[in-house]
Amino acid sequence: MNELSMQFQQNQQGGVVGQATASREMEEVKGAIFLAKQFPRNIFQAEQRILDSCKRASLAEVAMYQYPRGGTKVSGPSIRLAEVLAQNWGNLSFGVKELEQREGESVAMAYAWDLETNVRQEKVFTVKHSRQARGGLQQLTDPRDIYEMVASSGARRVRACVLGIIPGDIVDKAVAECEQTLKGNNKGPLKDRISNALKAFKEQHRVTQEMVEAKFGYNAESFTEYDYLELIKIFNSVKDGMSKVEDWFNKDEAKKKSSDLAEAFTKESSKEVPVDGGTTEAGETPVEQSELSLDGSK
Repeated sequence: MNELSMQFQQNQQGGVVGQATASREMEEVKGAIFLAKQFPRNIFQAEQRILDSCKRASLAEVAMYQYPRGGTKVSGPSIRLAEVLAQNWGNLSFGVKELEQREGESVAMAYAWDLETNVRQEKVFTVKHSRQARGGLQQLTDPRDIYEMVASSGARRVRACVLGIIPGDIVDKAVAECEQTLKGNNKGPLKDRISNALKAFKEQHRVTQEMVEAKFGYNAESFTEYDYLELIKIFNSVKDGMSKVEDWFNKDEAKKKSSDLAEAFTKESSKEVPVDGGTTEAGETPVEQSELSLDGSK
């Protein structure tokens, strides 16, 4: 009776832990969907980020796979390129989960889920705990070897799921951009070129990033190809002595911008923090520090 009682208690505890785990995962999914709806992707910016990443030579070299089959060559986007597509597309959940591990095999699932449109691709597959070695079949017993075998098999399924979610024309443009990079027709990502230009301005002409942003009217992260070309023209003009730094950049305005940010930070830091149910400066009662669910309930 004591053994039966202990088994019953263990089963009850396992059920509680399983319910808690499922509830936590459900809340995480709800939070991810909520954030995706609150901050939807900008398709134009996502496409530009993808194409910008494809200008990197290190990615372009591993962006395509190719193997012979039936007297012809089969090629397509590689796993590395699919990862870059998913990362820059945004609001996309993808990966591999091991559902079950049985004697001699594992059951896993590869998936890709667009949290905005609720479009989901998943593939369930079985991986044998064995591999070809020295002309024979070697059984795997080391947990690390089993993990690597499942991850390797799952990566190909993840690639297929990601390519099934992202529009085909975006994938074709990324492949074409990688081919241009391999041919040497691309000069590198725009962000890297802008960063190098800002560094050159600071080292050679003592022009800070704040001064450049004050001149253009927006942050350097928002610079386009046109802004980069204009920045290069200004740099060459100052370098050749055709103009002066003061003709383009206002040091006082940049200093004012920095001082305004510092002043705003000081004011924000000096605000009183209510303690033990106190009131704020405006006399408002603070909200209780309790966790709220997505629907606003405690």
